[in-house]
Amino acid sequence: MDPYSKLQQLHNSMQKMTQTIESLENDILEILKESTELKVENQLLREKLDKLTAKKGTIVKTQSGLESLKKIYNSGYHICNMYYGSHRDINSDCMFCLDILDNFGVKKKRKRN
Repeated sequence: MDPYSKLQQLHNSMQKMTQTIESLENDILEILKESTELKVENQLLREKLDKLTAKKGTIVKTQSGLESLKKIYNSGYHICNMYYGSHRDINSDCMFCLDILDNFGVKKKRKRN
C-alpha cells in the first residue's frame, strides 16, 4: 500500500472517530438533560405528596423546592421554561431562571375591576 493510500485510510478512520465522539457527546447531553428534568420532577412530586399528606392548617415547606432549583441552576443547568435542562454558562446568568428563583412561592394577586 502506498503512503497516500495509508494517509487516506487514516484520515477516514479519524473522521469516523470524530463522528462517534460527537454522537457520544450528544447522547451524554441528552442524558444529563433528562436527569435534570427527572430530578426537578421528582422534587415537585415529593412536594405535592407532602402537600397531600400534610394536615390542614400546617405550613408546607416550599423552601426545599427553592433550594433544589438553586442547586440545579448553580450546577450549570437552566431551570426556566425557555431553555429547561440545557447547559448554561456558569459565568453568565439567565434572566428567565433568575426570575423563577426570585419569584418562587410568591403568589401574585389578581386585580379586580
